[in-house]
Amino acid sequence: MKLCDTKMKTLTSTFNTKHNTAPFSQIKLEDYKPAFIENIAQAKAEIDTIITNSDVPTFENTIVALDFAGATLDRLSSIFFNLNSAETCDEMQKIAQEISPLLTEFSNDIALNEELFKRVKAVYDQKDNLTLTTEQATLLDKKFKGFSRNGALLNEEDKLKLREIDTELAKLKLTYGENVLAETNNYQLHITNEADLKGLPDGTKEMAASLAKSKGLKGWVFTLDFPSYLPFVTYVENRELRKEIAIAAGKKSFQDNEFDNKENVKRIVELRHKRANLLGYKSHSDFVLEERMAQNPEKVISFLNDLLEKAKPAAQKEFAQLTAFAKELDGIDQLEKWDGAYYSEKLKQKLFNFDDEILKPFFKLENVLNGAFTIAEKLFGITFKEIFDIDKYHEDVQTFEVLSPSSRGSEGELVAIFYSDFFPRKGKRNGAWMTSYKPQYIKNGINERPHVSIVCNFTPPTETKPSLLTFNEVTTLFHEFGHALHGMLANTTYPSLSGTSVYWDFVELPSQVMENWCYEPEALALFAKHYETGEIIPQQYVEKIKESASFLEGMATLRQLSFGILDMAYHAKVQSIEDVKAFEKQAMESTNLYPDVEENCMSTSFSHIFQGGYSSGYYSYKWAEVLDADAFAYFQENGIFNKEVATKFKDNVLSKGGTELPMELYKKFRGQEPKVEALLKRAGLL
Repeated sequence: MKLCDTKMKTLTSTFNTKHNTAPFSQIKLEDYKPAFIENIAQAKAEIDTIITNSDVPTFENTIVALDFAGATLDRLSSIFFNLNSAETCDEMQKIAQEISPLLTEFSNDIALNEELFKRVKAVYDQKDNLTLTTEQATLLDKKFKGFSRNGALLNEEDKLKLREIDTELAKLKLTYGENVLAETNNYQLHITNEADLKGLPDGTKEMAASLAKSKGLKGWVFTLDFPSYLPFVTYVENRELRKEIAIAAGKKSFQDNEFDNKENVKRIVELRHKRANLLGYKSHSDFVLEERMAQNPEKVISFLNDLLEKAKPAAQKEFAQLTAFAKELDGIDQLEKWDGAYYSEKLKQKLFNFDDEILKPFFKLENVLNGAFTIAEKLFGITFKEIFDIDKYHEDVQTFEVLSPSSRGSEGELVAIFYSDFFPRKGKRNGAWMTSYKPQYIKNGINERPHVSIVCNFTPPTETKPSLLTFNEVTTLFHEFGHALHGMLANTTYPSLSGTSVYWDFVELPSQVMENWCYEPEALALFAKHYETGEIIPQQYVEKIKESASFLEGMATLRQLSFGILDMAYHAKVQSIEDVKAFEKQAMESTNLYPDVEENCMSTSFSHIFQGGYSSGYYSYKWAEVLDADAFAYFQENGIFNKEVATKFKDNVLSKGGTELPMELYKKFRGQEPKVEALLKRAGLL
């Protein structure tokens, strides 16, 4: 086959690189599609070997063989789709549209393969007579459900329908995400009169001037990327300009143009329900939640409503306080959405004599990252060593070896490879996420270590200043780093149960618990140092951070609950949606504080649920907050760097992946089920 030249060979076999890391610089865009075609063919051959095995189906020759089948394809997919989020371009998006149907078809070929299912079912049917470890029993259960929940028990006609639905869904989700990215990139606010920027911090101003210069423009340019957008709506006194950029952000893919997502939203929701019904479930939520800690939509809706009931009075009180403050300050009678961040910041400054800009000099990005490393070392005994001899996909990326003390001397043993990528750019989607380029697993007695990445969009350095983070960016870094630890400290046998391969409403526990250290004086002293003087953050600032942590918490809780409620409105029952905006408005009515903005719609750019994997899962952020508040209370009771508690967390949560039911793992760590009171207490809602 002539296609398989040296370049493509790179993507169709084990990488001949240090630590088997991804050879980013050797990959050309034109290599991807032929490599996908070859790797799919190879994976099919591996599946055929399992099916045609004349031996009686066993756990090893069927279940384990199936878990390791298609490893080269999985590796290629992780590289391609990770880069499609972090460093994409038009050509890459075109390739994604071409290969997505091929991958969907392949996964359906496996899920709907009768002969393969027969072998899996044969092992599953004798599970009570097999001597399996907890991890093996979980894997067997997962593999069986992987078939039964994906149509293996359907008749031929329905299997065909399922294939069609899955192929269309894969393309729709891709298109949805591309539209949001295009709308984000297509907007800029160009300002030439400096008076319009009154109130804006110098650092943000400098960043906007650099951006204008890079575009060959005079003055200042602002975009919908968070490090540009958020300071603008938080500090700029000009209300009309805040309104302009806020409305632009709120109408992404809701503008009746080529990037409009209204029809995509309707169709995605419709197809998800059709798929669930085909498989015998009442709704998409019923299907999804069967494999979650929450178990069913009723439990999620009850959880969200219970929190809403507790948070709403506090939120309404806070909103009235904010409204009165804006009236007193600027004579504003009605707070609008573009006023929220601005007056919240002003009120915070008044109440606490404190604003984010005072803090930023103490949060130089490099110091914060090293702080996260130091905390991980204190808790889990691992160290991070920057290396310069492995490939990276962009010059902004940093690469590290993660090491643990060796039993054979001082040279550490490799725990993981860690990539960090922190600044916005045109080819990177908004937000922050953790991902993996190689999973952890044990094969032929070798513990293969994972390659983990975190991607963020932080305030970049300017000509005169390094990257100085807002406190919110500090907590975001710690959040993603918590996910990374979950990936890096994985220690399981099978790749599909490793690292962050856990129930969705459990996956946010490691990330959210890490944020707690950002509020602790003992932890802040390790990294919050003035970038010019080296002075450790003054104690009064630390107290202000802690004091202000629950500032307007009721409103923040309401906002998050509104997203979870909207998600469940779409997915918890089958319905016909005529008008996306009207549907959204009605769904979120119980959580509204601000007047509705006619030109805006959240659903058309709500990527978490329409592109990412959070459909019927957005509640999990709040669910995990209950877990993380309860978990951190355990640390606080024993000392935030207590080795014994940290080891219990590492051994029962971080290293275990999805090998056991999450609640069982949590109880092994904590000795009890989590209590919602821990969250309400921390949030100042009790």
